[in-house]
Amino acid sequence: MNILILGSGGREHAFAWKLKQSSLCKQIYIAPGNSGTESIGINVQISVNDFNAIAEFSINHNIGMIVCGPEDPLVNGLRDYIKSNIKTKHINFIGPDKHGAMLEGSKDFSKKFMIKHHIPTAKYISVTKENLSEGKAYIHKMTMPVVLKADGLAAGKGVLIIDTVEDACDELDKMIHGMFGAASSTVLIEEFLTGIEVSVFVLTDGENYLILPEAKDYKRIGEGDTGLNTGGMGAVSPVGFADSAFMNKVEQQIVKPTIDGLKKENINYIGFVFIGLMNVGGEPYVIEYNCRMGDPETEVVLPRIENDLVELFLATDNRELYKYQIQTSNQYCTTVFLVSGGYPGDYIKHKQIKISQGHELLFHAGAINENGSIYTNGGRVMACSALGDTLEGALNNSYTLVSHIEYEGKYYRKDIGKDL
Repeated sequence: MNILILGSGGREHAFAWKLKQSSLCKQIYIAPGNSGTESIGINVQISVNDFNAIAEFSINHNIGMIVCGPEDPLVNGLRDYIKSNIKTKHINFIGPDKHGAMLEGSKDFSKKFMIKHHIPTAKYISVTKENLSEGKAYIHKMTMPVVLKADGLAAGKGVLIIDTVEDACDELDKMIHGMFGAASSTVLIEEFLTGIEVSVFVLTDGENYLILPEAKDYKRIGEGDTGLNTGGMGAVSPVGFADSAFMNKVEQQIVKPTIDGLKKENINYIGFVFIGLMNVGGEPYVIEYNCRMGDPETEVVLPRIENDLVELFLATDNRELYKYQIQTSNQYCTTVFLVSGGYPGDYIKHKQIKISQGHELLFHAGAINENGSIYTNGGRVMACSALGDTLEGALNNSYTLVSHIEYEGKYYRKDIGKDL
C-alpha cells in the first residue's frame, strides 16, 4: 500500500525508515519531509495543517494509510476530516480524533481526566484572568519550586519551573497576559514532583493496547540538565529503573485506567498515547499526556521494535490489536541530537553539513537538500541513533556517529545517558 507520513522531523524520518521495511509497503510519501526522508520515499510540499490538500493528495495517489507525526493536525481535527470524507474514510489513519487529542491539546482537560479516572498525578489548580488572585494565593501556600503550565499547545515551551514565590507570581502574570498567546490564557499551577522521568508509549485501537519500549529523553540544552528546555537533546531505551515491577505499576495504575477512561467517555482514540511519567520513590505519576509519539524518543523506540509496523498499524485502525504482541530487541538504543549554535534561542540556518560516513540510524530533522548538498534548516538538526549490547556500547556508537558530522555551530550534549 501507499503510505503518507505527515511531519518533517527526526520522528518522521524514523517512521519512514521503519515502515519502509514492511513487505506491505509499496510507496512512502512524506509531507513535507526533510533531507533524510527523501532517500526513503518522496517528499511532498504540503503543510501538515492543510487538510484539503492532504485529502486531495491521498485520493490522487491511492494512499492506504496516513501516519500523523506531530500533534497540531490531530488537535485541529485531521482524523475527523479524513474519516468524514466519503473518498478518504477508508484510509487507515494513525492518530486520535479531535476529542481524543485534547489529552495533549488542553492540559486542563487532561488533568481533569486523570482526576476523574483516579490516575496518579501532581496536585494542581487551573487559573485564568478571572481567578488570578486565587492562583497567586495558591502559590503562596505551596512548597517551592512550583510548575506553571500553559493549558494549550506552546511548541514544547509552555512549562516553567520556578524557584521562588515572587518569581512564580510574576511569571503567572506574564503567562495569563499572553506570554504564550492563547495557549496560556489558562495556566495550570502544579506541585513539583521530585524523581526521574520516563516516557511510556502505548498503541491503542480504542479497545486493546500494546505497551511499546519505554525511553528517557533529555530536554535541557546544557549538560547536567541545566539551561533552557528544548525539543529534546537525546534519548535512551530501555531505562534501567523501569523494571518489570515498576512497569506493572504503570500498566495497572495508569495505562489501563487511561484506556478504560477513554472508552467510558466515548472518545474514539486510535493511535499513540505518550505518557510522560515521573518515578517518585518507585511510584509512577503522570506529568502529561501526548497524543502522538515523542521526538527524540521515536528515534530510540522504533529501532528496538521487531514487529512489522505496517501490520501493527493496520490492526490498530481495524481494532484488531488483540491479535498481536510487541516483539522487542534486547539491545540498547541511544540517540544524541545535533543542534544549531544558539538553539533554543536565536540561531542561523543554512550551514552546510558534511557527513563523512553513512549510517542507517542517522535521522535527519532540521535539514534540507539543495542541489545535492545538505544544509541546516532548524534548531534540532540530526538525531544520531545507534544500537549496542550495553548502554555504554550504544552511547559510544552514537557519539562515534556524532564525530562523522560537521557544520558550523554544531552543538550537542556529551552526557546523554550518563545519569543511568
